[in-house]
Amino acid sequence: MKLRPAVILALLGVYLIWGSTYLAMRFAIESMPPLLMAGIRYVLAGFFLFAFLKLRGHVWPTARQWRDSLIVGALLLLGGNGMVGLAMERGVSSGMSALVVGVTPLFALVFAGFWGQHASRREWLGIAVGLVGLIMLNFGRELSASPIAAGLLVLAALSWSFGSIWGKHLQLPSGFMASALQMLLGGAVLLAVALLRGESMTAMPTEKALWSLAYLIFIGAILGFSAYVYLLETVRPALATSYAYVNPLVAVALGVWLGGEKVDALELLAMGIILGGVVMVYLPSFSKQKVAVPVQDEAVEHEHR
Repeated sequence: MKLRPAVILALLGVYLIWGSTYLAMRFAIESMPPLLMAGIRYVLAGFFLFAFLKLRGHVWPTARQWRDSLIVGALLLLGGNGMVGLAMERGVSSGMSALVVGVTPLFALVFAGFWGQHASRREWLGIAVGLVGLIMLNFGRELSASPIAAGLLVLAALSWSFGSIWGKHLQLPSGFMASALQMLLGGAVLLAVALLRGESMTAMPTEKALWSLAYLIFIGAILGFSAYVYLLETVRPALATSYAYVNPLVAVALGVWLGGEKVDALELLAMGIILGGVVMVYLPSFSKQKVAVPVQDEAVEHEHR
């Protein structure tokens, strides 16, 4: 079955938008603590989206939906996004962060198997090729100099993957209300942990940091996160998480172009191998992917009109 236009647009959204958020995060945390910045980002994004949906007449979530959204939001945003921010705080570049988080599809396929959704041989082979490229990065100058940051990035991929797959089996609200609750509640968890960690604003953030935060809220969080939740409801994990292969290319290119980051020959070779992995995992899905159409798609399409 061919992918619907809405799915293709959502894929392009997470590929391009999320590829750019790594550099925006790096700019934001230059003058803002990482977990506090992420908490502000997601609480505001979740609040704006929640308020918009309520004004459009969306039903109030049930108590169980609030609880399950809290679980998934904490795994995705504190365990995923928060760990990336902490790794960047230790000096890892935006492009390198995106490259390491590229292991997400591998973990997602493993976790999906816990619920009986097993990867095909072609998907496993493509994931293996991508993993070879990621392993090569450990021999580069940046990760070998910061093993703790590398571990934080792997933890981010694990938490994000598990939260994504488990969320498909929990009772979440329909459509974009799932995005709103996960961002609102996950952001609140981020703020709580930031306070426990002792993070605070000691000075007014720079103009660049504030513009970066605005971009992360309205483009990266509201548009990008909503597109990702839509993909999780609509396509298989291998396709929904294929952004993790494309984002590094976007992130590295923007990091070099706008952030003054440098990429050595080994890292370029690793990127090429990772791109080979996405060709094997992602492109064949366009012709053979079976798309499960969820009941709530009508609600999602209605909210777009």
